[in-house]
Amino acid sequence: MNHPRWRRIALVGVASGAGLLAVYMRLVRPWTMRWGATDAEVVRPLPGDQLMTRRGFKATRAITIAARPEHIWPWLVQLGSGRAGWYAIDRIDNAGVPSAQTIRPELQDLQVGDLVPMVAGKDIGPRVKELEPNHRMLWWDGHGEFTWEWVLEPIDDQATRLLCRVQEAYPPLWSRRMLYAVVASTGDIVMVRKQLRGIRARAERLARAASDPHSPAPVTVSS
Repeated sequence: MNHPRWRRIALVGVASGAGLLAVYMRLVRPWTMRWGATDAEVVRPLPGDQLMTRRGFKATRAITIAARPEHIWPWLVQLGSGRAGWYAIDRIDNAGVPSAQTIRPELQDLQVGDLVPMVAGKDIGPRVKELEPNHRMLWWDGHGEFTWEWVLEPIDDQATRLLCRVQEAYPPLWSRRMLYAVVASTGDIVMVRKQLRGIRARAERLARAASDPHSPAPVTVSS
């Protein structure tokens, strides 16, 4: 067996992996952490920032929606597994149940302290910490290790910026949760991009329906 040859192959593999990791950390990861957000939105302080007790994953994403805040807000307050879903990848994050395409009136009365379920039927997930209808909503875990914040800011009478900031403290380096945290913080952009675009599509459809009384688009559904 030619040991020097295998050592050279191993070294090339390590160097290639290190190079790819460097490219990811320098170019790809910064893009995933701030998809759609402006420089000002990325550095902007939000109330949830003050709740975090340890340093960790922090991502600020944003999207412009051709709708007013009142056409976007109903889609946000009904988020959750076993509720309206996440408007993202239902097979992965909603047990295969299709996310709602309509406003569900029975899910609109969200209150401070209510659970936002991550797993349908189980008491797993953040709770609503702060709520300002048609403006902002903050979820947290109660311990300052996880926050998820939503902010709606009108651009004009027909468009709104939706800002989404997720923060999660990293677990101890050698804990079992560390691998999950790394994977989650790396891959969540796939879900979040689809989610924000899903919210945009639904809100813009609702806005069109609201402006056209003859529109056939369904906007509500009973329980």
